[in-house]
Amino acid sequence: MSLDHRRVTSTVQVTDRAGAPLDHREVTVRQLRHAFEFGCAGFDIAQQSDEYRARWLDVFDTATLPFYWGRYEPVRGRTGRDELLRDARWFADHGVRLKGHPLVWHTVKAAWLDALPLDEAEQLLRRRIRREVADFAGLIDAWDAINEVVIMPRFTNEPDGVPNAITRLCARLGRVEMVRLAVTEAGGHAEGPPRLILNDFDLGPEYEELIEGVLEAGIPIAAIGLQSHMHKGFRGEEALDSVCERFARFGLPLHWTETTLVSGDPMPGHIEDLNDFVVDAWPSTSEGEARQAEEIVRHYRTLVAHPAVASITYWGLGDAGAWLNAPAGLLRADESAKPAYRALRDLVRGQWWLPETTMGTDADGRIAVAGFAGTYEVASGRAAGEFPLSGTDSHVTVALD
Repeated sequence: MSLDHRRVTSTVQVTDRAGAPLDHREVTVRQLRHAFEFGCAGFDIAQQSDEYRARWLDVFDTATLPFYWGRYEPVRGRTGRDELLRDARWFADHGVRLKGHPLVWHTVKAAWLDALPLDEAEQLLRRRIRREVADFAGLIDAWDAINEVVIMPRFTNEPDGVPNAITRLCARLGRVEMVRLAVTEAGGHAEGPPRLILNDFDLGPEYEELIEGVLEAGIPIAAIGLQSHMHKGFRGEEALDSVCERFARFGLPLHWTETTLVSGDPMPGHIEDLNDFVVDAWPSTSEGEARQAEEIVRHYRTLVAHPAVASITYWGLGDAGAWLNAPAGLLRADESAKPAYRALRDLVRGQWWLPETTMGTDADGRIAVAGFAGTYEVASGRAAGEFPLSGTDSHVTVALD
């Protein structure tokens, strides 16, 4: 599991504002952000404690914000736009990249949509996609355009047994055309198209067939989303590599969009739909926390080592409010850190992070900087400038302001 492809060495020429090299000058170099997206769900961040927010920022650099239609617009015409804009701006002010999730999904959808004629429901769905992308343009530049399309046209888990409007529309259009609808509407914004991701929990042949159909139809998706809620236990390195290899053949970045590992007893193996496992309490245990810490290191090392993987999102920092009441967070319900939090931080901001380093420029104002690909800063006194460290630029120039 070599990480050599993530490490980059570049020659950086440091100049003043006028472009003159700063020769024989002591400068300080520090890393600001990884190029790789180390993400976490960022739901309701404004309602969290200062300590919670600090712990979030101390590991992660990419946030997923919730746009489930049924919660975002529970009553037609009344949305949660202002609250989400507040959260998005908080993250943006702290240099965090943002993704919206999801624009189209048959679950947690707007219940009021179901009673409408299907043609009207389709037009409202198209309008909803355009509205959210436009409202958050300049803040959110990536979206899970459509979620779990494999099961979408045959989804029947409704209280009255009647397929909901999104399911019925997908059944009428077909999976590929449903993806086209989402991507076309989301990508038509005047400020330029965001990155649009196709996301699914089904990592089997049907998802591969869907991706083949989407690409053959010329639908421009930017990445392939792979969910991995491991409530029944860690998949293991071999299984993760196998999934990466199967989906890497499409030539698109792989985003592991929803990752969880529990720190309690795993869910029974016979459970097929994770939603069927309903418990009042699912405690974290000392043994489970030790296991979660070991597994999160194995999980991240395996995925970061694969060259096709560009992003991993952990699905929630804390146990409080976790999906299925699972002890899947990296913080306990009282916000104390589990061993898994410290283990992941040791990777992301430790082993894979360049500590603040002082070095001297040569006669041409040059220094050699080696580290994980990302955004860095070089400073001399009060003057500083940012520069990218990437595999495509072995020589960069940065002017200090």
